[in-house]
Amino acid sequence: MINTLLICGGGGSEHQVSLRTADFIERQLCELEEVALERVEMDGNGRLTDRHGQVRRLDQDRMLRDENGGAWEVHYVIPAIHGYPGETGDLQSLLDLFGIPYYGCGPEASKICFNKVTTKLWLSALGIDNTPYQYLSSREPEELAKASMALEEWGQVFVKASNQGSSVGCYKVSSTQELDRALEQAFALSPYVLVEKCLKVRELEVAVYPYEGKLVITPPGEVCAPAGSFYSYEEKYSDASRAVTHVEAPGLSEAQVSWIHEAARRAFVGLQLKDLSRIDFFLTESGEIYLNEVNTFPGMTSISMFPKMMAHAGHDFRRYMANLIRAAVNRQS
Repeated sequence: MINTLLICGGGGSEHQVSLRTADFIERQLCELEEVALERVEMDGNGRLTDRHGQVRRLDQDRMLRDENGGAWEVHYVIPAIHGYPGETGDLQSLLDLFGIPYYGCGPEASKICFNKVTTKLWLSALGIDNTPYQYLSSREPEELAKASMALEEWGQVFVKASNQGSSVGCYKVSSTQELDRALEQAFALSPYVLVEKCLKVRELEVAVYPYEGKLVITPPGEVCAPAGSFYSYEEKYSDASRAVTHVEAPGLSEAQVSWIHEAARRAFVGLQLKDLSRIDFFLTESGEIYLNEVNTFPGMTSISMFPKMMAHAGHDFRRYMANLIRAAVNRQS
């Protein structure tokens, strides 16, 4: 039996969504006879509590302890936390220190992909086009002037806090007044801010994961945001979302699908991602393809694209997880 610890929550802005992702994963793993699952929820101080509200502690000897002296040996961890500290590499660094294998990308890849600035630098180094942008490192006048010049040149921009996930800290801006407010809000969330050119695009996504010894890159799916809007945090995760999704995007040329596949492969391999990712692209009206974002731990709610695209590719999530868990634990032993 493989004792598997599912950690969810995190106490940040994506805490509730992380719980819903954990619900999905838990339902899948409960059907695996070889897996014994224990679920804990992390708060903003890093404290773990089980489903009964009892405080638990994961120690360096790989034991999960409770307040009554009980201990449970952990063989594998699933860090189902969106945002800090799950997608930022912090939790993965701790698990590496403890020598516990886990689901998902390592600390370095997680940190690179969670920061929108470093992601762009790495994508450019890998020869993958990404949206034109300006990078702001402070609120000094010369830095803020770069944002004003970008708005004047491009007419409309997105202001993004650099180290927030799932559209948190992302603002669509069309005027100087909106720009000032968006920059203030973005800098309150992050020490670095990205100002990106706003383009009229189709939003395409692929799921990338290993299955039966092969790296799978699904056909691009598509997210159609409500008219006049963009794919905000609320639209991404709300049950009342008005966004329309297609697990396979219609009307793409063979060349477009081929380049998206190649760019996703370069990103997954070049950034040394592991186990899973959802990689998002923009297709402009003039046919340019930009890689927009690399998600190292995508959402797995009832409306999330990663599990939908995996199922559309004909792959079973339970089998996928069983193979990953078994292989990781065998490598450790």
